Amino acid sequence: MKIAMLARNANLYSHKRLKEAAETRGHSLDILNTTRCTVNIASHRPTVAYNGQTLEKYDAVIPRIGASITHYGLAVLRQFEMGGVWPLNESVAIGRSRDKLRSMQILAKHGLGLPLTAYANDPKQAETIIKAVNGPPVVIKLLEGTQGIGVVLAETLKGAASIIEAFRGANVNILVQEFIKEAGGADIRCLVVGGKVVAAMKRQGAAGEFRSNLHRGGEAQLIKITPEERSTAVRAAKHMGLNVCGVDLLRSNHGPVIMEVNSSPGLEGIENATGKDIAGQIIEFIESHAAKGNTKTKGAG
Repeated sequence: MKIAMLARNANLYSHKRLKEAAETRGHSLDILNTTRCTVNIASHRPTVAYNGQTLEKYDAVIPRIGASITHYGLAVLRQFEMGGVWPLNESVAIGRSRDKLRSMQILAKHGLGLPLTAYANDPKQAETIIKAVNGPPVVIKLLEGTQGIGVVLAETLKGAASIIEAFRGANVNILVQEFIKEAGGADIRCLVVGGKVVAAMKRQGAAGEFRSNLHRGGEAQLIKITPEERSTAVRAAKHMGLNVCGVDLLRSNHGPVIMEVNSSPGLEGIENATGKDIAGQIIEFIESHAAKGNTKTKGAG
């Protein structure tokens, strides 16, 4: 099988592991810098060029599109889809997951546990939306933020209102969410592959840090999740339309709540914490599912 990966940095742990896992199983995997891909949408046959050369046919594509180039990366992925290349995660599903507001709306529609969340355009409504999520304290998030960037904990009404007004005054879109104090600065990352949780880890934030992201000093450890947490993660992946994703949960007093569904989850922390060959499981999923036309959107959604 010939596989393409859309990724800007071929040296990241996750990308090297996926390439290694594919080649171990006898496949070829080319890592293509997404920004060097160009699409030809003028011809009758959709093509993708790389460094000016039209690419040969691939059987599958693994999208590992950086958040800063989501719009362009999804355009490239759609071109692969329209050419009949099977995507590990489809463009429409990735687009949903990258829009925090849309993803929360989808998950809420299907009755999954979420922290109280509010969104408003008018900065004059700051106090109203703070109270709507039972704050303060509240967590304020940029809609386009990733990896803990653009996430602020505001502990007073005045402070929260000032932050909201500043963001909205700069025309930056934000969400305001309740602060789950009982989580104690920890969350659970569930790695879902093909509708199953294949690994789970607990991420504990560094002292004085409410964000648990590993690259911000957090620590990871193996954890046994509850049946409810497992079901929540699987249902989140299903309703977002993602074959592979990381579902981040918090343990609240009223059960697991979803913080985020990540369509390009990192593998280093969870492979090291669990000792599992997750890259291999992803390649095995591709082997059993990749087929021309075996997609829902065909790139046109």
